[in-house]
Amino acid sequence: MSITPDTDNSLLIVGLTPQFLEKPVVWYEEHQREITQARIANRLWRDKTLVINTGITRKLSEFLRELHDIGYVTVITLEHPGELTRTGGTITIFPINTRHPWRIEFVGNTIESLIELPKIESKEEQKSPEAIRLLKKSKLEWLRAGDFVVHTDHGIGIYRGIITKNDKPYLALEYAAPQGKDAQADMLYVPEELTEKISAYIGFRTPSIHRLGTPAWEHTKKRVREDVIKLAQDLLRLYAERALVERPPYEPIPELEDQLAAGFAHDETPDQTTASEEILADMTKRQPMDRLLLADVGFGKTEMAVRAAFRAALGSRQVAIICPTTILCDQHYETFRERLKNFPVTVARLSRLDSKPAQRETLKKLATGSIDIVIATHRALSKDVVFKHLGLLVLDEEQRFGVKQKEHLKNIQHGIDVLSLSATPIPRTLNLALSRLREMSTISTPPPSRVAPKTFVLPYSTASIKSALETELDRKGQAYFLCNHIHKIPLAIKNLQKMLPRARIAAIHGRMSEEAIIAIMHAFREHHVDILVSTTIIENGLDISNANTLIVQDASRIGLSQAHQLRGRIGRGTTQSYAYFLYPARHLKEKAAQRLDALFRTQYLGSGQDIAMRDLEIRGAGNILGRDQSGRINQIGFNLYCQMLAETVEQLRR
Repeated sequence: MSITPDTDNSLLIVGLTPQFLEKPVVWYEEHQREITQARIANRLWRDKTLVINTGITRKLSEFLRELHDIGYVTVITLEHPGELTRTGGTITIFPINTRHPWRIEFVGNTIESLIELPKIESKEEQKSPEAIRLLKKSKLEWLRAGDFVVHTDHGIGIYRGIITKNDKPYLALEYAAPQGKDAQADMLYVPEELTEKISAYIGFRTPSIHRLGTPAWEHTKKRVREDVIKLAQDLLRLYAERALVERPPYEPIPELEDQLAAGFAHDETPDQTTASEEILADMTKRQPMDRLLLADVGFGKTEMAVRAAFRAALGSRQVAIICPTTILCDQHYETFRERLKNFPVTVARLSRLDSKPAQRETLKKLATGSIDIVIATHRALSKDVVFKHLGLLVLDEEQRFGVKQKEHLKNIQHGIDVLSLSATPIPRTLNLALSRLREMSTISTPPPSRVAPKTFVLPYSTASIKSALETELDRKGQAYFLCNHIHKIPLAIKNLQKMLPRARIAAIHGRMSEEAIIAIMHAFREHHVDILVSTTIIENGLDISNANTLIVQDASRIGLSQAHQLRGRIGRGTTQSYAYFLYPARHLKEKAAQRLDALFRTQYLGSGQDIAMRDLEIRGAGNILGRDQSGRINQIGFNLYCQMLAETVEQLRR
């Protein structure tokens, strides 16, 4: 299959290490998504693989150096996996994880195209001389001295490299020193044939090093195993109980549903089609749906919700769309009304934007069943909200809801279907989905002609701000300027007005009335405002194709998933957009630096799940069912914890 140069694509390039070289190409084809996710949370995968995308700025010389660093060798004629050639701005490479070579074409410092080339006859299964050399080396050579590792029998130690004893190589692991004055650290020497007992430690804080010859590690594993068994039992019981609940299936009405789908304003992507089919298939079953729809910002989550809500409404069931913010609620209300205006479906809004009499009227109609679909904020959690026959609950931006709020919503009525939408799920939710204990649909294909925002992570500079805004305004575009301190907004407006005297500037923040916020947002949407100064209140719900520059005044103070959501406010159309995340150069803390680095490294379309995985590493994964965000994971490492959980669930299912 040839990939045309004007199509946005990505290519995973796996480095030459003994572990990777031993795996067949089919293994990489089956696990490409898992590998891409692992790159975010696992430094070892990140150091030995590359992911490149068309349209991304990357210096050719730096890219070549990165390829050489992960083991690729420059040759005159490409023959084997693990080799590359270069002619001008074109690199031809044969990744060890693909069946075909690929041509990577640069225009300046931008990757213009990725093209899959024809098969090299009788060469694709052969090993290059470099691969043969690497296969003779230790399986764990890619560990760095100083890395924390987990030995399944002895616990967490520090990898100190490979030593030779009696002409035989051993992995040297350092463990805590025995108690006593001037005691030396204990060393464990592991022969290569037992390296399967060692794995890299992936945790979310600096771990405690264990001592050899003590029962502490076995006690730790025992406690974790007990917790894992209880967790697995709770999970399985929860989903077993839900599986026993039944409700009448939603029967499809093809004529009306096809008409609704045909009214979609964009070309439907294969992922959107698949997600829609999976959701609607769930609704035809007798068991209530509990599905997570994971799709990056602007990839079509709302359209999938519209179609699900439409089927429920046609089946005489009510639908509640719950949004975390008033702005998002207002936008969804407009979207649902527009999409369903030609169908026999009643759509209403319930938020603080509505007057008290209007709210009372909406509540009355919900109770009598004369409203089919209600778009609501947390107002829907109030005790006076009563549905006649609620059938479908849609939680938009699920990561913004707390555990209590979600459970309250689910308990409104037994047997309801739940569809959760998220671009960057919190680690608890993501783990639940990845554990295959909850159904998940993913839309990872960007809409046609969509252009990924270019991301810049820079020290704060008024010159950079002025240049970015002037460039945007010169092309008749609009911009967001994020100032996350309300008391600093007047000064920010004053400085911006001084830089750009003719710019029309307005501001919104959470202390303004909802009516004022919505009025300014409508003015911005209609291009009566050039620069919108705001707090993170703009994080969700804005879809303005003419706004294509985002400047975050101090990005060190916002979370990774939040930063990704903010970046999703721009680049909603075919125009190249630019996101500037500025930081105070002298006062940048380690975790803030990690967040900004992750943001810079994931500036490609569809990076929401990768962002969530990286966020998981920085913040911690925690207990899947509860609020504890540390749990036992740090005690044994993420790899071993997940392995124990997967094994336990499998055993309990038998």
